[in-house]
Amino acid sequence: MVKKISDFLAKLSMTIIGGIFLFFSFILPKFGYSWGEYLAWVTVVISGIPLLYLAIIRIIKNKGISKISSALLISIAMIAAIFIGDLFASGEVAFIMAIGAILEEKTTEKAKTGLKNLINIIPKTGRILKDNKRIIVDISEIKEGDILQILPGESIPVDSVLINGETSVDQSFITGESLPIDKTKGDFLYSGTINTFGAVDAKALKTGKDSSIQKLILMVQEAEKKQAPIQRIADKWASWLVPVALIIAILAYLVTGNIVRAVTVLVVFCPCALVLSTPTAIMAAIGQATKYGIIIKNGETLELMGSVNTIAFDKTGTFTFGKLEVSDIFTPENIAESDLLQIASSLESKSEHPLAKAISQKANLEKITFRSITDFKMTAGKGISANIDNKKYYCGKEKYILENNISLEKDALDFLDTLCSQGKASVIVADSNKIIGVIGLSDTLKPNAKEMVSELERMNTKSILLTGDNKKAADFFADKIGLKELYSDLLPSEKVDCIEKLKESGKVCMVGDGVNDAPALKIADVGVAMGGIGSDISIEAADVVLMTDDISKISYLKWLSNETVKTIKTAITLSMTINFIAIILSVSGVLNPTTGALVHNAGSCFVVLLAARLYDKKYK
Repeated sequence: MVKKISDFLAKLSMTIIGGIFLFFSFILPKFGYSWGEYLAWVTVVISGIPLLYLAIIRIIKNKGISKISSALLISIAMIAAIFIGDLFASGEVAFIMAIGAILEEKTTEKAKTGLKNLINIIPKTGRILKDNKRIIVDISEIKEGDILQILPGESIPVDSVLINGETSVDQSFITGESLPIDKTKGDFLYSGTINTFGAVDAKALKTGKDSSIQKLILMVQEAEKKQAPIQRIADKWASWLVPVALIIAILAYLVTGNIVRAVTVLVVFCPCALVLSTPTAIMAAIGQATKYGIIIKNGETLELMGSVNTIAFDKTGTFTFGKLEVSDIFTPENIAESDLLQIASSLESKSEHPLAKAISQKANLEKITFRSITDFKMTAGKGISANIDNKKYYCGKEKYILENNISLEKDALDFLDTLCSQGKASVIVADSNKIIGVIGLSDTLKPNAKEMVSELERMNTKSILLTGDNKKAADFFADKIGLKELYSDLLPSEKVDCIEKLKESGKVCMVGDGVNDAPALKIADVGVAMGGIGSDISIEAADVVLMTDDISKISYLKWLSNETVKTIKTAITLSMTINFIAIILSVSGVLNPTTGALVHNAGSCFVVLLAARLYDKKYK
């Protein structure tokens, strides 16, 4: 019951009512209405009861020094002011603290992180072999050892091993790899990944809570539990503010024999400006960030980001666009690139493979028309063949080309080696006798990625690459971006391990866009999701969401956080200086509780004005 009353009184609407009564309690006596001072009782009740309740609860429930809070100091000052009959001073300190609490609650309230969309990724059914028939069953009915059939476009229901057929699997949300991975007999298949190519058979290995997707959900939940909230800044100071304030107040009374001076000390010592310094600066910074398309979910993030010294980046969708494009083309001297693209795109026009779609898209951009094909044949996981004008052509991997007795010349092999060293995919195009070209495909690096990394370096912030891509691809992109440290071939759990290790030497921010990044985003001190192209899961797991895929906003976010922390520290210094001067004036008798409350209220106004400058401060 007491808590319900306290929560009701702490609402913004009730605080506004308290502020109105406080205003008239100060104004009316100036016009001869002495009874007006009693209106401050309304403010004392509305803003004072929640404060007193919080102080008592912390004394009862908290351990050790954390029993002493800013609420306790202000409650003491409020009661002392009532004791000497200065209702305005009592109501004023309670009202300012109520405003501070509301501002802090608005800016530090975390968005609830849901797992609904992640759970939706889990396939609901699977196709198994039972009594010599293929039947669709609920995923809960699939047991270890069951034989599964997985058609193109279907999700793999449980962790399994491929036993029949060849295919390509999009496992980007588990490993972060930008390219579909070719799978042959004996290869492992992750639950929840997408079979993009051929129909295959697989044997179930891990089901239920042991499957990869269920473990991913568990990691997000566990990482969420490890995130401890930051203690309110005023309460960090309260452990020494309360005893110091009481000692000075007692000494003032013992030396002067004037209880009013002692109470004035308590009033001016109240950390109202200190309480306001953090939430007002954070509100202004969050407002500016929103103008630049950055959603910051809680105020704690800005404080933390200001102290971040390492930023770990996923590659796909973060440094790159997360979309395959034709990057390189090799042709013998007697064949034009446009002719090669026409043949390749015509052959690939009937294929659903992601590489085929990228080649067709390149041909469309070049306005190359497809030629009609006949006798189309696809060999899952290897390549395709078809006739154009009664001439046989092949399109696929090196192994597929060699199996069809077509030799590879040295210059073509050298080109393939170059593509491999850069972590790029390759498609060889040949007729029945010779190679007519090689097409290289790769994810595309964002043009401002290197500049962003350089900007972070100027802010003494280290950038690190964490990716599920193979080492060659990771090395290639890291070199182009200018990164000196990278970790490749990482699964989600290994990304989490890397973040945990990096946290041993400072504050760490993680930037990612995929479902596979969600656990690392959660466990990092600050998680940033690329919202423009990111998955719903990564957006929910992150503290900050970029509404576009503009990677340069990361350096802006770091700058804004640094400026916010600088503003908060300046505000704290200003508020403590004002308090120090006010204490001297209180002990000497220059200030009384009412004028002391006004002076310390002026300090709060200065803090708010200082924080407001953040809203329009220009980057660079």
